[in-house]
Amino acid sequence: MKIYRNKKVIALVVGIAAAAALSVGAYAYFTSTGTGSGSASVGTSTTWAVTTLSATGGPLTPGGPTESITYKVKNNSTGYQSLANVAISVANSDGSAWTSVSGCSKNDFSIDGATAGQTYNDTAQAADLAPGATATGSITLQMVDSGSNQDGCKGATVPLYLSAS
Repeated sequence: MKIYRNKKVIALVVGIAAAAALSVGAYAYFTSTGTGSGSASVGTSTTWAVTTLSATGGPLTPGGPTESITYKVKNNSTGYQSLANVAISVANSDGSAWTSVSGCSKNDFSIDGATAGQTYNDTAQAADLAPGATATGSITLQMVDSGSNQDGCKGATVPLYLSAS
């Protein structure tokens, strides 16, 4: 009888274990909702790097030959930036009026056929530039024949100011 009883106990234990294992497979759950918040930082625009290459052509004389100047605008940003215009004028490197040569001024020069002394706006390179990308353009500088004495311009180095936006 002892063996029979032990078999019953063993069968009962195995049955309870099997029932317990099956009951673990059934799940009950609740549903819920929740909210949260977070943030991210957005950078800002970066200034363009604007450079010019050496002028070719010339030398400039009243109504005479022209000089061609190639310029480059580089996107220094880590993201895309929109280049809309490059404003080019005869001016000092800080954009102020060129007054270092007596008897010669911006009014003695024309950029790409614009009215003498006026700023030329080059929109031909307008584009969304990728990070590190460069737009390359060129302009033609000419000394106009003003109909008056332009001796003040002899031997002058004509400064150009380029402003990319």
